[in-house]
This record gives sequence, structure tokens and C-alpha cells, in this order.
Amino acid sequence: MAARLLIENARLVLKSGVEEGSVRIEQGRIAEILTSGERPGGVWDETFDARGGYLTPGFIDLHLHGFHEYQLDRGPADLAAVCRLLPRHGVTGFLPTLCPHPGGGDVKLIRQLAVAKTTGAAVLAFHLEGPFRFFPGALPTDAVGKADPERVVSLIEAARPYPMAFSASPDFEGVEPLIRLMRQRGATIFITHTAADVDQTRRAIEAGAQHATHFYDVFYPPAETDKGVRPCGAVEAILADSRTTVDFILDGVHVDPVAVEMALKCLGRDRVCLITDGNVGTGLGKGRFHFGSQEVEFLSAGGPARLTEHSTTPGGLAGSGLTMDQALRNAVSMLKLDLPTAALMVSANPARVMGLDRTKGRLAVGCDADLTLLDDALNVVRTWVRGECAFPNP
Repeated sequence: MAARLLIENARLVLKSGVEEGSVRIEQGRIAEILTSGERPGGVWDETFDARGGYLTPGFIDLHLHGFHEYQLDRGPADLAAVCRLLPRHGVTGFLPTLCPHPGGGDVKLIRQLAVAKTTGAAVLAFHLEGPFRFFPGALPTDAVGKADPERVVSLIEAARPYPMAFSASPDFEGVEPLIRLMRQRGATIFITHTAADVDQTRRAIEAGAQHATHFYDVFYPPAETDKGVRPCGAVEAILADSRTTVDFILDGVHVDPVAVEMALKCLGRDRVCLITDGNVGTGLGKGRFHFGSQEVEFLSAGGPARLTEHSTTPGGLAGSGLTMDQALRNAVSMLKLDLPTAALMVSANPARVMGLDRTKGRLAVGCDADLTLLDDALNVVRTWVRGECAFPNP
């Protein structure tokens, strides 16, 4: 793809609405946004006719374990393969999400991934889902560790030049000093896998854990102590706080759409994101796949992954087979959202969670030319990463 590109005859999906227009790209960044028949002021080497398609900011997935037969915990080759495949679903950036490996294995893995050569969707940060969480979920019980500041520092250093994100539980013993350390070192903390009460959650938020991942899933209410009085816990504390953001697996199974509607009412459309929590096997339809020492099964394309009888908790959820373009379509069909709002949830909002909103997630001059073109049915037609065509494969 030429360094200077004009995408014309598009419907630009802006925060304010949808407008007909064009986008001019120079050196991987948006140089000009043109609407209402405006003529571009610069020069370009190539023109692409969008044929009236919807042009959105590229999608950002904050939580992805695997795709097709590839699992991100396996190393650089699998990471490179996932990066190549994701643009077919409109993804231009993502957080490879890894499981804890005892004995320093996760530090070694992240160090290898941080120097991997990749093309396609960009790695924006590495996300370690644990080990500082109260419930193991789909992970083996030995994946839950102890509060270890040295391990945190080693993981953050291993990821450089990329930032780190950590999933942690407010009710994990000793977590608050860890959260403060993570924030001091530039990491982002996701609240997850918890039965914390309001006070524990508020302390974690105050320490710096201000995003909740796969919200509602494995967010248990505290035990009822006064019969008939509904206890409040992490969910209520997060929804009531003006600093928090959340993300959902919107596949129709992990969370009821009504619960997502409630979060939108409480938090507003700028503070709700969509993720896939995609597991190995996503995109391949029905089948069984190895996820670390566990085995997961997909009973339908795009449906949830469930642990099989060969795993620790048979039948339990273990991520999804959702893709980001399907998550966008689900937001429009299940939640009856307009396209600009749904697009925020897969682009600008996750970019803001990671502190990348100055350059990612927006159709704005100066932002990276990470773009996704959709047809009328919201299927992905073309994806650009920093102005280079990443799908269809060049």
C-alpha cells in the first residue's frame, strides 16, 4: 500500500454520527478528514473507493487468549499467526492475554513475546490474567499465586517496550500494595474473578484498579447476612464509581444483554467496552482444543468455550469463540445501539482504558490510520493498520 492514500466515498463513523466523506492518510497517520464534498488539500499516491461502506476506527480487543488453532501462551510463532489473522475481523490492535506460569515461566514467555516479529494487528500491551485473583476460573488451581512484588516487577520489565495489564481480585490477600506498585510502574489493572465486598472494591479502585474485565462473569455477590437484604459487592461498587470502566463478552451466553444495558445506563457509552475473551479454537466452528493443561469444547461457531470432562471443572465457561466484528453486530442487534455507539465500544473506549486514545480508536487528524471498512451488514470488507492494508491479505 502506498504511504499516501485517499479513501473516498465512505460513510465515516464518528462519535457524533455517520457522515459521508473521505480520509487522507500520510505515513501511517490520518492527515485529513473530509466531509460534505470537501476536496482534499494534500497529495496522495493511491485512491481507494470505499463504495459507500462504513469506515470505523480499527477494533481493539483487550482480552484474547487464542485464535484458530493458536494459543498465545505457546510462544512467538502463535503470536505472529494470531496477529496475521485478526485483521479479517477488523482488529487492528489487541492485548495478548496470558495465563500465569509458576516458577517464572510467565516472565520468560513475556520476554520472548516482547521481541517477536509480527505483522497485521498490533500488540498494544500484554495482559496477564492472574495470578493475583481469588477464583481460578478455567485455570488450574496452582495458577493462583501469592502477593509477590518481585514477580510483578519482573513481569513488567520483561514486557518492555510494551506496557503490562494485570487482572486481579480486590479480595485477593495483599492485593492493594501490588495494585499501587503496578500503577507506579505504568501497568493497567483489570478487576476480575471476585466476591469482594463494597469496601474491598473501593479500596482497590482507589489504589488504581479502575477497569473490570468480563464484567459480571465470576463477579459473585457477598454472602447474604441479613435474610431478605440483598448484599452489595464489586458489581455495585464499580457501577457507582465515576472513575471505572468495564468490558463485556457480548455473545448472548456470558452475560444477559439487559445487564449490559444497565451498565450503559450507569456508566454511559464512553465507559463500556466489548471484548472477545477468545480462546484457542475461535473461528474454527465446533471442536475440542487444548488450552494449556485443560481441554475446551465449542458446540457452535461463535459460541462459548466450555471445559470438557478432561478438565478441572467440566462444563464451566472458558472464554468464547466470539470475534470483535460479531461483538459489534451483537451490540447493534441485541442492544439496539446505533453504529457510532457500538463502534465506540470496540475502538475509542478500549483505547482510553489503555491510555492510547490520543493516537488510537478515533477517526481524527493525527491518529494512527488503523481503520476498518464494513458493508451494510457490518461484515468486514477491508482493514488497514497504520495505513497499510492488513486484510484482505496484500
